[in-house]
Amino acid sequence: MKHRSESGEADDRPFWQQRGWQWSAAFVAVVLCMGVVVAFSGGPDAAAKSAEQPTETGPLSGGVGPDGSRPGGCHTDDTDQAAPVRPPSDVTWRPLNGANIPLSASAGPVQTSGPVLWCFAHTPIGAVMAANVIPRQMSGNDWRTVTEQQVVPGIARDVFVAMRSSQPQAPQQYTASSVAGFMLVSYSPDTATVRLLIKQLPALYGVTDFTVAWDGGDWKLQALSDGDLHTPLTAVTANGGFVMWKV
Repeated sequence: MKHRSESGEADDRPFWQQRGWQWSAAFVAVVLCMGVVVAFSGGPDAAAKSAEQPTETGPLSGGVGPDGSRPGGCHTDDTDQAAPVRPPSDVTWRPLNGANIPLSASAGPVQTSGPVLWCFAHTPIGAVMAANVIPRQMSGNDWRTVTEQQVVPGIARDVFVAMRSSQPQAPQQYTASSVAGFMLVSYSPDTATVRLLIKQLPALYGVTDFTVAWDGGDWKLQALSDGDLHTPLTAVTANGGFVMWKV
Protein backbone atom coordinates (compact mmCIF):
# COMPACT_ATOMS: atom_id res chain seq x y z
CA MET A 1 0.00 0.00 0.00
CA LYS A 2 1.39 3.43 -0.92
CA HIS A 3 1.50 6.04 1.83
CA ARG A 4 1.23 9.78 1.31
CA SER A 5 4.03 12.17 2.25
CA GLU A 6 3.37 15.54 3.92
CA SER A 7 3.27 17.11 0.43
CA GLY A 8 0.48 14.74 -0.57
CA GLU A 9 2.55 12.79 -3.08
CA ALA A 10 2.65 9.00 -3.11
CA ASP A 11 5.57 7.61 -1.13
CA ASP A 12 7.11 4.72 -3.12
CA ARG A 13 10.03 4.09 -0.81
CA PRO A 14 10.46 0.71 0.93
CA PHE A 15 8.03 0.45 3.82
CA TRP A 16 10.83 0.46 6.39
CA GLN A 17 11.98 3.90 5.11
CA GLN A 18 8.58 5.63 5.22
CA ARG A 19 7.75 8.26 7.85
CA GLY A 20 5.04 6.18 9.53
CA TRP A 21 7.48 3.28 9.91
CA GLN A 22 10.07 5.56 11.51
CA TRP A 23 7.54 7.06 13.94
CA SER A 24 6.86 3.58 15.26
CA ALA A 25 10.53 3.02 16.13
CA ALA A 26 10.33 4.62 19.59
CA PHE A 27 7.33 2.52 20.52
CA VAL A 28 8.99 -0.61 19.20
CA ALA A 29 12.10 0.11 21.26
CA VAL A 30 10.00 0.14 24.44
CA VAL A 31 8.27 -3.09 23.43
CA LEU A 32 11.62 -4.67 22.66
CA CYS A 33 13.06 -3.78 26.06
CA MET A 34 10.07 -5.46 27.68
CA GLY A 35 10.56 -8.44 25.38
CA VAL A 36 14.19 -8.82 26.46
CA VAL A 37 13.10 -9.13 30.09
CA VAL A 38 10.56 -11.81 29.12
CA ALA A 39 13.15 -13.64 27.03
CA PHE A 40 15.64 -13.87 29.89
CA SER A 41 12.88 -15.17 32.16
CA GLY A 42 12.16 -18.00 29.71
CA GLY A 43 8.81 -16.69 28.39
CA PRO A 44 7.79 -16.06 24.75
CA ASP A 45 8.70 -12.86 22.95
CA ALA A 46 5.33 -11.22 22.45
CA ALA A 47 6.62 -8.72 19.90
CA ALA A 48 7.70 -11.47 17.52
CA LYS A 49 4.69 -13.79 17.87
CA SER A 50 1.17 -13.56 16.50
CA ALA A 51 -1.62 -15.77 15.19
CA GLU A 52 0.08 -15.66 11.79
CA GLN A 53 3.29 -17.29 13.07
CA PRO A 54 4.10 -20.29 10.86
CA THR A 55 3.72 -23.65 12.55
CA GLU A 56 5.99 -25.61 10.20
CA THR A 57 9.71 -25.64 10.84
CA GLY A 58 10.52 -25.16 7.15
CA PRO A 59 13.65 -26.13 5.22
CA LEU A 60 16.29 -24.07 7.02
CA SER A 61 15.52 -24.51 10.71
CA GLY A 62 16.41 -28.19 10.82
CA GLY A 63 18.38 -30.85 9.04
CA VAL A 64 21.82 -29.21 9.39
CA GLY A 65 24.51 -31.73 10.24
CA PRO A 66 26.75 -31.39 13.32
CA ASP A 67 29.63 -30.47 11.03
CA GLY A 68 27.63 -27.59 9.53
CA SER A 69 26.64 -29.57 6.43
CA ARG A 70 23.73 -28.27 4.44
CA PRO A 71 20.04 -29.15 4.87
CA GLY A 72 18.80 -32.17 2.98
CA GLY A 73 18.30 -31.64 -0.74
CA CYS A 74 20.56 -28.59 -0.90
CA HIS A 75 23.61 -29.16 -3.09
CA THR A 76 25.64 -26.46 -4.87
CA ASP A 77 29.05 -26.12 -6.49
CA ASP A 78 31.00 -23.90 -4.08
CA THR A 79 34.38 -23.99 -5.80
CA ASP A 80 34.34 -20.53 -7.42
CA GLN A 81 35.38 -18.12 -4.67
CA ALA A 82 36.28 -15.23 -6.99
CA ALA A 83 34.47 -11.90 -6.74
CA PRO A 84 31.90 -11.76 -9.55
CA VAL A 85 32.67 -9.51 -12.52
CA ARG A 86 29.58 -10.54 -14.49
CA PRO A 87 26.18 -12.09 -13.74
CA PRO A 88 25.83 -15.88 -13.79
CA SER A 89 25.48 -17.13 -17.35
CA ASP A 90 22.38 -19.15 -16.46
CA VAL A 91 20.27 -16.36 -14.94
CA THR A 92 16.53 -16.41 -15.58
CA TRP A 93 13.98 -13.92 -14.27
CA ARG A 94 10.78 -14.52 -12.34
CA PRO A 95 8.11 -12.02 -11.26
CA LEU A 96 7.64 -11.81 -7.49
CA ASN A 97 5.59 -9.29 -5.53
CA GLY A 98 5.51 -6.70 -8.28
CA ALA A 99 9.07 -6.94 -9.60
CA ASN A 100 11.40 -9.44 -11.24
CA ILE A 101 14.05 -11.42 -9.34
CA PRO A 102 17.07 -13.25 -10.77
CA LEU A 103 17.37 -17.02 -10.40
CA SER A 104 20.41 -19.16 -11.17
CA ALA A 105 20.71 -22.94 -11.29
CA SER A 106 24.41 -22.64 -10.42
CA ALA A 107 24.36 -19.87 -7.77
CA GLY A 108 20.87 -20.24 -6.35
CA PRO A 109 18.25 -20.32 -5.21
CA VAL A 110 17.98 -23.93 -6.28
CA GLN A 111 15.28 -25.06 -3.85
CA THR A 112 11.69 -23.90 -3.32
CA SER A 113 9.68 -24.79 -0.22
CA GLY A 114 6.31 -23.07 -0.27
CA PRO A 115 7.05 -19.32 -0.45
CA VAL A 116 10.71 -19.76 0.49
CA LEU A 117 13.34 -19.65 -2.26
CA TRP A 118 16.53 -21.02 -0.73
CA CYS A 119 19.78 -22.98 -1.13
CA PHE A 120 22.34 -20.50 -2.44
CA ALA A 121 25.90 -21.37 -3.39
CA HIS A 122 28.43 -20.78 -0.59
CA THR A 123 30.31 -18.39 -2.86
CA PRO A 124 30.51 -14.64 -3.50
CA ILE A 125 27.97 -14.86 -6.32
CA GLY A 126 25.73 -16.99 -4.10
CA ALA A 127 25.76 -14.19 -1.52
CA VAL A 128 24.87 -11.72 -4.27
CA MET A 129 21.93 -13.85 -5.35
CA ALA A 130 20.65 -14.12 -1.77
CA ALA A 131 20.80 -10.33 -1.36
CA ASN A 132 18.77 -9.90 -4.55
CA VAL A 133 16.16 -12.59 -3.87
CA ILE A 134 15.38 -12.74 -0.15
CA PRO A 135 14.42 -9.06 0.39
CA ARG A 136 11.88 -9.17 -2.42
CA GLN A 137 9.99 -11.91 -0.58
CA MET A 138 9.38 -9.51 2.33
CA SER A 139 6.82 -7.55 0.30
CA GLY A 140 4.38 -10.45 0.11
CA ASN A 141 1.91 -11.97 2.53
CA ASP A 142 4.30 -14.79 3.38
CA TRP A 143 6.91 -12.48 4.89
CA ARG A 144 6.64 -14.15 8.31
CA THR A 145 7.58 -17.55 6.93
CA VAL A 146 10.45 -16.03 4.95
CA THR A 147 11.66 -14.10 8.00
CA GLU A 148 11.59 -17.21 10.18
CA GLN A 149 13.64 -19.14 7.65
CA GLN A 150 15.87 -16.54 5.99
CA VAL A 151 16.70 -13.77 8.47
CA VAL A 152 19.39 -14.46 11.07
CA PRO A 153 17.71 -14.90 14.51
CA GLY A 154 18.35 -12.30 17.18
CA ILE A 155 17.24 -8.98 18.64
CA ALA A 156 17.51 -7.18 15.28
CA ARG A 157 15.16 -9.70 13.66
CA ASP A 158 12.70 -9.29 16.52
CA VAL A 159 12.66 -5.52 15.94
CA PHE A 160 12.04 -6.06 12.23
CA VAL A 161 9.14 -8.44 12.94
CA ALA A 162 7.56 -5.99 15.37
CA MET A 163 7.80 -3.09 12.91
CA ARG A 164 6.69 -5.14 9.91
CA SER A 165 3.71 -6.39 11.91
CA SER A 166 2.53 -2.79 12.34
CA GLN A 167 1.85 -2.55 8.59
CA PRO A 168 -1.83 -3.46 7.97
CA GLN A 169 -1.18 -4.65 4.42
CA ALA A 170 1.80 -6.06 2.54
CA PRO A 171 3.50 -3.08 0.86
CA GLN A 172 5.39 -3.34 -2.41
CA GLN A 173 9.10 -2.84 -1.84
CA TYR A 174 10.73 -0.66 -4.51
CA THR A 175 7.42 0.05 -6.21
CA ALA A 176 7.77 0.54 -9.98
CA SER A 177 11.49 -0.10 -9.64
CA SER A 178 13.76 -3.02 -10.47
CA VAL A 179 17.23 -4.26 -9.63
CA ALA A 180 19.70 -3.05 -12.26
CA GLY A 181 23.07 -4.16 -10.90
CA PHE A 182 25.14 -5.19 -7.91
CA MET A 183 28.50 -4.64 -6.23
CA LEU A 184 30.16 -7.00 -3.76
CA VAL A 185 31.39 -4.58 -1.08
CA SER A 186 32.95 -7.23 1.18
CA TYR A 187 33.01 -11.00 1.43
CA SER A 188 34.11 -13.80 3.73
CA PRO A 189 32.75 -17.34 4.03
CA ASP A 190 30.73 -16.14 7.03
CA THR A 191 29.35 -12.77 5.93
CA ALA A 192 29.05 -10.52 2.91
CA THR A 193 27.83 -7.01 2.12
CA VAL A 194 26.15 -6.55 -1.24
CA ARG A 195 25.26 -3.15 -2.72
CA LEU A 196 22.26 -3.19 -5.01
CA LEU A 197 21.65 -0.70 -7.80
CA ILE A 198 17.92 0.01 -8.07
CA LYS A 199 16.60 1.56 -11.28
CA GLN A 200 13.94 4.14 -10.49
CA LEU A 201 13.90 6.33 -13.61
CA PRO A 202 15.78 6.08 -16.94
CA ALA A 203 18.57 8.31 -15.64
CA LEU A 204 18.16 7.87 -11.89
CA TYR A 205 19.24 5.01 -9.66
CA GLY A 206 19.19 4.29 -5.96
CA VAL A 207 21.79 2.28 -4.05
CA THR A 208 21.39 0.35 -0.81
CA ASP A 209 23.45 -2.25 1.06
CA PHE A 210 22.29 -5.64 2.34
CA THR A 211 24.30 -7.87 4.65
CA VAL A 212 23.97 -11.64 4.40
CA ALA A 213 25.42 -14.18 6.83
CA TRP A 214 26.10 -17.90 6.45
CA ASP A 215 23.78 -19.42 9.04
CA GLY A 216 22.26 -22.89 9.25
CA GLY A 217 23.80 -24.03 5.98
CA ASP A 218 22.63 -21.17 3.75
CA TRP A 219 22.88 -17.43 3.20
CA LYS A 220 20.39 -15.42 5.26
CA LEU A 221 19.74 -11.72 5.65
CA GLN A 222 21.31 -10.05 8.67
CA ALA A 223 19.02 -7.32 9.97
CA LEU A 224 20.62 -4.09 11.16
CA SER A 225 20.50 -3.13 14.83
CA ASP A 226 17.53 -0.79 14.24
CA GLY A 227 15.48 -3.52 12.57
CA ASP A 228 16.01 -2.37 9.00
CA LEU A 229 17.04 -4.98 6.47
CA HIS A 230 19.17 -2.57 4.45
CA THR A 231 20.87 0.82 4.61
CA PRO A 232 18.99 3.98 3.53
CA LEU A 233 18.39 4.23 -0.20
CA THR A 234 20.67 6.88 -1.73
CA ALA A 235 20.04 8.43 -5.15
CA VAL A 236 22.80 8.26 -7.78
CA THR A 237 22.90 9.18 -11.47
CA ALA A 238 25.67 6.82 -12.61
CA ASN A 239 26.21 3.07 -12.47
CA GLY A 240 30.02 3.02 -12.45
CA GLY A 241 31.58 0.11 -10.56
CA PHE A 242 28.43 -2.04 -10.64
CA VAL A 243 27.99 -5.37 -12.37
CA MET A 244 24.88 -4.79 -14.47
CA TRP A 245 22.18 -7.39 -14.87
CA LYS A 246 21.39 -8.33 -18.45
CA VAL A 247 17.62 -8.08 -18.33
